[in-house]
Formats: sequence, C-alpha cells, structure tokens
Amino acid sequence: MPDAVSVPAVRATIGDSEFDRDTAVTLREPGVYDVDLSAGWTILSAVNGGYLLAVLGRALGDALPHPDPFTISAHYLTASQPGPAVVRTEVARTGRTLSTGQASLFQYDDEGREVERIRVLASYGDLDTLPEDVRTTAKPPAMPPMDQCFGPEDAPAPVPDSSAIVDRLMLRLDPATLGWALGAPSGKGEMRSWFGLADGRDPDPLSLLLAVDALPPTAFELGLSGWVPTVELTVHVRSRPAPGPLRVSITTRNLAGGFLEEDAEVWDSADRLVAQSRQLARARIS
Repeated sequence: MPDAVSVPAVRATIGDSEFDRDTAVTLREPGVYDVDLSAGWTILSAVNGGYLLAVLGRALGDALPHPDPFTISAHYLTASQPGPAVVRTEVARTGRTLSTGQASLFQYDDEGREVERIRVLASYGDLDTLPEDVRTTAKPPAMPPMDQCFGPEDAPAPVPDSSAIVDRLMLRLDPATLGWALGAPSGKGEMRSWFGLADGRDPDPLSLLLAVDALPPTAFELGLSGWVPTVELTVHVRSRPAPGPLRVSITTRNLAGGFLEEDAEVWDSADRLVAQSRQLARARIS
C-alpha cells in the first residue's frame, strides 16, 4: 500500500491538529473574531472555499448556543488571501433545537479599505440529539479500495507550489474519474475520492465543510482546464461522522452559460450519508 495511504505514526486528534489550529478564531469583542488565514489551504494563490467555510463555521459555533452546523450557505464575494482577517457574526434567532446566525469575513485591500470576502447564513443544532431513524434510497458510491486509487503524488508532472492544500489532505481518487489527468477526460461530470486529513485527524462536522470542496473540480472530467471558483455553496450536515476515512462523490449534470453545479455526497466509514452539498461555480470556457 502506498505511503500516502498509511496511517500516520502519531495521529492528530480533534481539537489538536493543523486543521483546528488553522481554523481557530479569537474573540475580540462580542460578535467579532480575529483569524489568520493559513497559506497551507490555498489553491494556486486563493484560499480554498471549504476551508473558509470551516473558519466561519467555527466562529458561528462559538457565537450560537448550539454546537453543530445543520445547514450553512455561503456566497463568495471576492477572493480571500492568506493572512489576517476579521469575522463578524450576528445571531438572528435562537430556539430550543435550532439557532440561526450569519457571519461575514473581511480583509483589507492594498489601499487599506475593508473588503468583504464571504458571507454565510447558517442554522445550528446538536447532532447528538437527532433521532436514529433513517429512511433513504441513497447508496454509498461504488469505489475501488483505497490502495487501488491514486493520490496527487502519483501525477506524472505536478505543478510546483500550485496547490498547497493537497499536502494537508489524504486524497485517493477513483481511477474512473481520472481521465483528465491522462489527457483523456471522460466527458462525465464526476469526481470521487477517499478523503481524510493528512495528519490522521478523524472527521467531525467542521471538517465535513472542507470535504465537500476539496476534490479536483468535475469540470476537469468535462474537458475544461483551470480552476473553478465557487459562487455559492450550501452544505447540509446530516450526522456526526464515524472515525476513519470518508468517501466523497461529486457530480455535475449541467454546464450552461459558463456556470455549473456540483452536487456532493459525503459518506463515513459506517456507510452513513453524513453530509450533502450543492455549489454553483464559474467555469472557464476556452
């Protein structure tokens, strides 16, 4: 089995991992948090949208009386850069089982003006209180075992410094969705991968916000090149994930007018559908 699939000798734990440190928020005053966006979660020079969502999700988890994101919708207004930022939160409503709030992340431009990067609206609850009854027609994605899948380190010619985030992830991509890497995209808008954090930290609700936006874009298998910036992303967290690697399946059914949708499902090691998402993204048509 390749080294990239091996369990780290010393596994990081939830609350004490690189992901936790890099999504940490510091309360400055009620509703205002200071953050430092890490360059380790960038794609090219832009900060990954799932990582940003986890940062704002952590701030809202501190501001709201309930611990877990149930649904969170984000609009990406301008590209975030590594470095200092400020998150401002507002509590919209609190109830017995759900609380709702909004948050925005701001940075300063070269002229010292404050620029809003991302704005989210979210409802939080307690996943541990949900009933265990599950009625679903959804099925886990059919994927080869992890040791028969491929990671970024298997690429014939990686681009130096192009994607720092891959060093922080355990990605093992389904060969059936890797035609683009061989110059022969399938024409199907599909991407599937085993997913985890490289330091062995087990998944939790916040890392699910990262998982839905961490795979190569489905546009690659549609024959398009270049990265695909997110316009809007909505995530539904359905259950607290079991320890172990996740399986992420993403599909696109419609590319039109230079935009496409990506529908993601995240399954845990216990074969439970623990998160779903849909995002609207802009595709570069050449």
